[in-house]
Amino acid sequence: MKICRRETFNAAHRLFKPEWSDEKNLEVFGKCSHPNFHGHNYALEVWIEGNVNPETGFVMDLKSLKEIMHKEVLDRFDHRNLNLDCPEFKGIIPTTENIAIVIWKLLRVKINSSFNIEVIISETEKNKVAYSGI
Repeated sequence: MKICRRETFNAAHRLFKPEWSDEKNLEVFGKCSHPNFHGHNYALEVWIEGNVNPETGFVMDLKSLKEIMHKEVLDRFDHRNLNLDCPEFKGIIPTTENIAIVIWKLLRVKINSSFNIEVIISETEKNKVAYSGI
């Protein structure tokens, strides 16, 4: 059985490698490399897979999942500059792929290891990534 909680957060970022020239960054990352950053309204889905608890009828209490997502993700990243404000991205280009990996790692230590976790992030209506720790 799989359950899902969806939340949203807003964050700015810049895709660039400091050791590359501005021209090379523009070539690889396009307008996402502009030095003044840009923002997204991210949609975050966290899918939990496990057995239904016969006592509660839940896989996991969605209220508990909501609280974990707020504490571990939204409180850290919402209305922040991922490059400048968030130590989790020090030395990491905050692509949507890397954001999903960072979030998955933050959640993995807070959610019972008997559950499989999949993190899905939509950066725009057209761009989405999924990460399940593999």
